Amino acid sequence: MDKDRIGGAAKQVKGSVKEAVGKLTGDTATQAEGAAEKAAGKTQSTVGNVKDTARDALK
Repeated sequence: MDKDRIGGAAKQVKGSVKEAVGKLTGDTATQAEGAAEKAAGKTQSTVGNVKDTARDALK
């Protein structure tokens, strides 16, 4: 498993929590930060998945 997949998953969780806190408190800035962090995590996880797939294909 690529480190980008692990880091991406962590960012997604952190972003989801931040987004939920923003919703609960009515803080749209925090909510938007959480959504952006979650999206960045998904992208990073996808990059890691591509790396894993490429690594497996070369074996």
